[in-house]
Amino acid sequence: MDSRLPNPASSPYRFFTAAEWATFRGREALTLSADEVRRLRSMGDRIDLEEVERIYLAMSRLLYAHVESSQTLFRQRRRFLRGSDQTKTPFVIGIAGSVAAGKSTTARILKELLARWPGTPKVDLVTTDGFLFPNAVLEAEGLMQRKGFPESYDVGAILRFLSDIKAGARHVSAPVYSHFVYDVVPGEEVTVDQPDILIFEGLNVLQVRDMPKDGKFIPFVSDFFDYSIYIDADIDDLHRWYVARFMRLRETAFREEASFFHRYSKITDEEALEVANRLWTTINQRNLFENILPTRPRADLILRKGGDHLVEEVALRNI
Repeated sequence: MDSRLPNPASSPYRFFTAAEWATFRGREALTLSADEVRRLRSMGDRIDLEEVERIYLAMSRLLYAHVESSQTLFRQRRRFLRGSDQTKTPFVIGIAGSVAAGKSTTARILKELLARWPGTPKVDLVTTDGFLFPNAVLEAEGLMQRKGFPESYDVGAILRFLSDIKAGARHVSAPVYSHFVYDVVPGEEVTVDQPDILIFEGLNVLQVRDMPKDGKFIPFVSDFFDYSIYIDADIDDLHRWYVARFMRLRETAFREEASFFHRYSKITDEEALEVANRLWTTINQRNLFENILPTRPRADLILRKGGDHLVEEVALRNI
């Protein structure tokens, strides 16, 4: 881990190299194929079947242990409450990290692995992108250049969604976001119906706010998490990955006239590089330093990636 993390001697985490972490997979079976991994990974992410075996199988085994423990605690608590009619609620996993860190790939890989446990648990994945305010609202509030910052999200809607999930409600809806049109899709929703596990992925999901001076209860998004993961990497690598993805999108999605970023497919490579670097520096890097990176110490598990987008080290919070 880098120097920004606590000294291992005084840290609440235990640190493992990727090779050490791989030994914790035990007898966990590799249930994904190479083709499935290629389908699940995001553009620019180099995760392959070997990386799944090296890093993600141990993660799957660890999360399985936590889910089983949560279910045992639920049964014990129900007995304590003399058979109350409390509904068993989903185990919620939060995944945080910078733009271009690989959160989406991690979330999709975990979703597939967890759904293939014994008993075939129902696993759903929801991202915070859908809870962004629509572009029309952001433009009216002067927030388009702060898209992805905490104030650009409908936090109240996020809290209501997670509260309903944790209450065991049926058919809970979440809005849908399109990266192609760079906006929330009007009228489109995804419905979550009492899954066993919910993965909730987003930039700022581990963020806290100032505590209320009057002592009134104001929940944080992470209050609804049973386990949290932070995807970490050097700033220079994140910058490089973001720019490389932007340049590749110029040759693919940006070429479609309906794409929000279609105009960037018509400029020169030099101009596009300038735009990508500016977007990183003025928006994404600023958001990382101000809002995302400070939440890293709140995670239960930190995956530290190297320059090749593969995990080099893992930090596991002590119990």
